[in-house]
Amino acid sequence: MSLDSRITPARGDLAASALRGKVDAKSFVDGETQSVAIGRTALRAGPSATSGMASEVLLGETVTVYERRDGWAWVQCALDRYVGYVREDALAEPTKPTHRVIATSTPLLPAPDVKRPALDLLPMNAQVRVAGHEGRFARTASRGFVFADHLVALDDRQKDWVAIAERFLGAPYIWGGKTYEGLDCSGLVQTALQTAGIACPRDSDMQENALGHAVEDLSRPQRGDLVFWKGHVGIMLDGARMLHANAHSMNVTIERLSEAIMRIAKSGSEVTGLRRL
Repeated sequence: MSLDSRITPARGDLAASALRGKVDAKSFVDGETQSVAIGRTALRAGPSATSGMASEVLLGETVTVYERRDGWAWVQCALDRYVGYVREDALAEPTKPTHRVIATSTPLLPAPDVKRPALDLLPMNAQVRVAGHEGRFARTASRGFVFADHLVALDDRQKDWVAIAERFLGAPYIWGGKTYEGLDCSGLVQTALQTAGIACPRDSDMQENALGHAVEDLSRPQRGDLVFWKGHVGIMLDGARMLHANAHSMNVTIERLSEAIMRIAKSGSEVTGLRRL
C-alpha cells in the first residue's frame, strides 16, 4: 500500500496506532493531542533547527504528538494532516479557541495599551480563546490582549478569499511559510482558503488533486481559478492577471498569466492544469 509520507505519521521505528497493519514499524503509539502555544512555529523535516521547513503551525492549531525527544516533538497537524517536527516548547495543553485572526498579522500585547511592547505577533488564522473585552481590545484566556477588530469568530467565513490573498502582495517568499512574515505559493492558497472555510491540502500537487474541478480552456480563466505547474500554483485575479508567491521575484507578486506561462516554460515547466472552485 503506497502512502504519502508527507501526511503519514510513520517511520521505521515508530508509527501511529491507526496505521497498524498498513505500515511496518517497530512500535505503534496512539499519540496525544496538543495545541500550538505561540504565534507560529516551523514544522520541520527533521528534529533540528537547521532542517528544512516543510510548513508552519499557528497558535491554537491542534497537533497529535507521537514522540518527544531532545526538545523536539514529532507531530501530525489536524488542519492538513502534514507530519513533521516542532519545538516541544511551542506546544501546550489543548485549548478551545473562539476566534481567529483575520488581519495579515496582529500584535499580542501584555495590556490593552498600544504603547506596550508586544509579547508575540499573531499571523492570520492564528486562533485564540477570548475571555472578555477591555475597550477596543479582546482579552485572551491564555495571555495578552489582541485588537478586537483584527479577530473574527472561529466559524466566520470570508466571502472573497481572493481579496484575502491580495493582502499578501509584497510579502517575502519563504519555502514552507504560510504567514505575512514569509510564505510559499501553496501556503498562500491554503491560508486564503482557510479564511473562507474551504479545506485545502498543504502542497500544490495535493491542491491540484483535491480542489475544485478541471477547466479545459486555459484561455478563459476566471477570478479565483487556480493555475498549476509542477511544484507551483497561482491565483487568478481576473481573466489575465495572476497572484502568486514565487522564487523568481522572491515575494508575492501580480503577473500576467501569459507572461508567467512563457517565463516558466523557459525553465522547462508547462501548465499542468486549471482548477475552478
